Amino acid sequence: MRIISLISSATEIVNSLQSINNLVGISHECDYPDSIKKLPVCSEPRFDINGKSIEIDQNIKSLLQEALSIYRVKEDTIRKLKPDIIITQSQCDVCAVNIKDVRIAIEQAIGINPEIISLSPACLKDVWNDILELGIALEKESIAKEIVENIKNDISIISKKNKNKDPVSVGCIEWIEPLMFAGNWVPEIVKIAGGKSLFGVAGKHSNWSKYEELYHHDPDKIIFMPCGYDMSKTKVDLSNLMHDARWKNLKAVKADEVYLTDGNQYFNRPGPRLLDSIKIMDDVINNSNIYNLKNDGWKRLSDL
Repeated sequence: MRIISLISSATEIVNSLQSINNLVGISHECDYPDSIKKLPVCSEPRFDINGKSIEIDQNIKSLLQEALSIYRVKEDTIRKLKPDIIITQSQCDVCAVNIKDVRIAIEQAIGINPEIISLSPACLKDVWNDILELGIALEKESIAKEIVENIKNDISIISKKNKNKDPVSVGCIEWIEPLMFAGNWVPEIVKIAGGKSLFGVAGKHSNWSKYEELYHHDPDKIIFMPCGYDMSKTKVDLSNLMHDARWKNLKAVKADEVYLTDGNQYFNRPGPRLLDSIKIMDDVINNSNIYNLKNDGWKRLSDL
């Protein structure tokens, strides 16, 4: 069985299912585990991924207005790899290569007829079902069931620990400029950790907003998790915001309760490591470091 994964979360699922040796190609975003980094890359972005959030947003909107795909699928590479299965997604046209781009590429790559599996999770239950679905497709059903059962057991322990606590109000930010609050599975993660997400809605796409909303609701904690960003890149993008007088007056800012997370590695990847994202959120909301993910997965803004 020869597998191409065009989304980083699916690559991690393939790895967790002990099928990494069947992986023959990856997307430009796939970077975990380290062992896959030398595999042929089957996609590339049509915009500069190194710009600031406002620049990336403008570039993407420009491409969409011209009815162009945000990513290019390398059909020549795919044809040479002769995959039996290609895993992609239909959850977000901006986050990764989508199923439409894959189908166009396959039509042009004469001589192959792979099965296309498209993932579209909107909540934690969907993510666990994706693991089970891929387990069946990759003939690793028993392993998939064990993974999901273990994840659910760990979540149950964390949830019970935080059940009777007064919820901490939290603002989770998935994009800096323009502002986007995190939706989908993130509000569920906040709830499991004993918090209350003030903005995003569980199971719904992340929503664009204005900073006036953040200033008005004034959450106890603010957690940045920009899509595709690590903590260092996030800190650079926050320079303008940190000089805003209204930002300085937020109670989370005054109380040193502003956090940066590695959104790229954790919260924005709907795969097995969402369990680590839950542990990060548990530590941040409850002012602890019991999972030893501080520095790797999260930091206080003041510590950077």
